[in-house]
Amino acid sequence: MFSESEFNESVAIVGAGPTGLTLAIELQRRGVPHRIFEASPGPFEGSRGKGLQPRTLEVLDDLGVLDRFLAHGSEYPAMLAHLPDGERRVWRMGDLHPPTPEVPRPNSLMVPQWRTGQLLLERLVELGGRVEFGAAVTGLQDTTITLGTGEQVHAGYVVGCDGGRSTIRKLLGATFEGETYESERMLIADVRLTGLDRDYWHVWPVGQGFRLSLCPLPGTDDYQLTAPGATVGEIESLLPPGVTLTHVGWTSEYRANMRMVSRFRFGNVFLAGDAAHVHSPAGGQGLNTGIQDAYNLGWKLATGSSELLDTYQAERLPVAVGVLGVSTALHRSPSTDRNDPRLRQLSLSYRDGPLAGPTLPGPVQSGDRAPDAPCGTLRIFDALRGPHATLLAFDVPDAALPADTPDLHVRRVVQPDAPAGPRALVDLSGHAHRAYGVQDPTLFHVRPDGYVRSVARP
Repeated sequence: MFSESEFNESVAIVGAGPTGLTLAIELQRRGVPHRIFEASPGPFEGSRGKGLQPRTLEVLDDLGVLDRFLAHGSEYPAMLAHLPDGERRVWRMGDLHPPTPEVPRPNSLMVPQWRTGQLLLERLVELGGRVEFGAAVTGLQDTTITLGTGEQVHAGYVVGCDGGRSTIRKLLGATFEGETYESERMLIADVRLTGLDRDYWHVWPVGQGFRLSLCPLPGTDDYQLTAPGATVGEIESLLPPGVTLTHVGWTSEYRANMRMVSRFRFGNVFLAGDAAHVHSPAGGQGLNTGIQDAYNLGWKLATGSSELLDTYQAERLPVAVGVLGVSTALHRSPSTDRNDPRLRQLSLSYRDGPLAGPTLPGPVQSGDRAPDAPCGTLRIFDALRGPHATLLAFDVPDAALPADTPDLHVRRVVQPDAPAGPRALVDLSGHAHRAYGVQDPTLFHVRPDGYVRSVARP
């Protein structure tokens, strides 16, 4: 536990879902004192948000947990429609993309949300952090929160990561603009069954939609059941002949809800994830956007710079607007195609943001995601991994570069015939130079969250 003087300069995180846990990991690995409070008595148990987009996988790589997610998850299975006339049709919700040097993980990964929480919590504990479960927040005054026990916690910053019904958002009096469609309800449940092939995501269509969907959840014996307008008591009656229900676990009745706040920052109180924006589950954007909110905010909180913290809202609010638009369009469309490149979140850019510095013409400019590329036995992402910023120096002599510091690591990217050295990544096949569009010596200053801050000549 931290002393009161230490904690007055640190962060109180409210909510220990994927957003809150990501933020806690970011702070923990930077040595920033924090406490993370979760009203529930234990970790979330449902499958709810089960899709991790390619950009989120890159975030998990940086956090040091990607291999665990790959071990527990799988690519999305093909859809198998059981048509009313007895025919069956197989298709995919979206195309599978081949890996490339700059995007080694181009496809979504299916992982039940409870497992995502479990793996992030394990990582936080490994780093020396912990979650305070059963700690509900009942009051907020400036950056002092009151717990249900009566304890008052005085923090330097408060971050509400406490979901669509956020207590922090309500205590701030922030308006949650948008609509909730009470007539559009869907049952979601984790069930176990016999008599159904686990190689497919099974759907029973009706009209322009479906009456029942059963998706096998990787690393478990469960299926995620979704059924528009149904209730828990109707589950057995929904199942087709030959399929037997053996267990019902977590259940939820979802209402179509598309809302967001107009501000992400209120003094030294911030909102992130579903506390700031809720989306249709179409396209699998909500959980991913929350994780990336936390990834954007964590390194900025660690600096304590109010000016830098202002850029959290400036960068992430437009992203939330865009995600809300594309997910709502998918929700309203009868099409199940999911090939819109925005869904993978790899094309997200902060080119127009306040941190976009000087740049040069080329495929990678200030504000863009820094691409990966193999360089011998290492990759560009190996150089970027960690809580530091990175200066990628293409074809620049080591003597012309600054020394490494804890906050900035310098890595040279050199041609195979150039002098190397301990800080050099040797671009044996030229993939790095092609991905970054480099023909002349160039410096790419990459932020701790993997976006380019500036591009310049040495």
